[in-house]
Amino acid sequence: MRQPRFDELRLDVERRLREAGLQFGQGTEDAAQEAAWMLIHCLRLPLLESFARLRELRRRPVPQPAVRRLQRLLEQRVRSRRPLAYLLGEAWLQGRRFLADERAIVPRSLIAELLDRGLQRWLAQPPRRIADVCTGGASLAILAAQRWPQAQVTAGDISRPALELARRNVELHALGGRVRLLHSDLLAGFDSGERFDLVLCNPPYVSARSMAALPPEFRHEPRLALAGGADGMDLVRRLLRQAAGHLQPHGVLVLEIGHERRHFEAAFGALPVHWLAVSSGDDAVLAIEAGALAVAR
Repeated sequence: MRQPRFDELRLDVERRLREAGLQFGQGTEDAAQEAAWMLIHCLRLPLLESFARLRELRRRPVPQPAVRRLQRLLEQRVRSRRPLAYLLGEAWLQGRRFLADERAIVPRSLIAELLDRGLQRWLAQPPRRIADVCTGGASLAILAAQRWPQAQVTAGDISRPALELARRNVELHALGGRVRLLHSDLLAGFDSGERFDLVLCNPPYVSARSMAALPPEFRHEPRLALAGGADGMDLVRRLLRQAAGHLQPHGVLVLEIGHERRHFEAAFGALPVHWLAVSSGDDAVLAIEAGALAVAR
């Protein structure tokens, strides 16, 4: 029996994903990228290296055991509409692997893009104390700790199941000595005198209207980590009231609000903020300096 080639299978899987009407954006951008990830996984190849040489893999024959694994995975993805990251138990962000399951949203924060080079303007010096609020599986906390090796990072979340997943990710990256996990409703569980040079937050910000329209893939993620109330700003309002008391005078809050800029500006139009450019544009992530929060408090 002729072994199918990599490119033949990839195109077939891509077509079937599209025909099934699946949604993406949870670790993959589109059907083509997801099909390649599925096939690489079923071939048990290293993911990043394989994506870097996809052209070389095009004519690679795929043995029947890998084809069968691919068929089972595809059927499961189409039938369950679970995100591929949950089916595989892992997600990749900024070239790092994170364990992923339904205890937290799939790692995909746009803030991750800014850690390497997008925050220099707002940091007077490399941060030594960082907080990651609504940490979920702790991907941002881990990336920040890796970006600034001199920093201590406190990662908080209200969900104990999410914090258990976060603990496993911290162990995976051997950062137990520098990333502290904290059960906290936003910043309420942090010590009252604890101040940070940098606070990161990818909070629940999805408005009620947007929540009602979520496709099945996103409904597998914990509602607690997505729903932000009628206008998506319920938790953001609370966070901005708390943040001034936990920032150093030179500190900065970096906040992701996704597609809800219209609601953010309606709620906080008088607050001076700086919109930061990321891959999706310049209306999804913003920086707020400590001084601005102190005045608005």
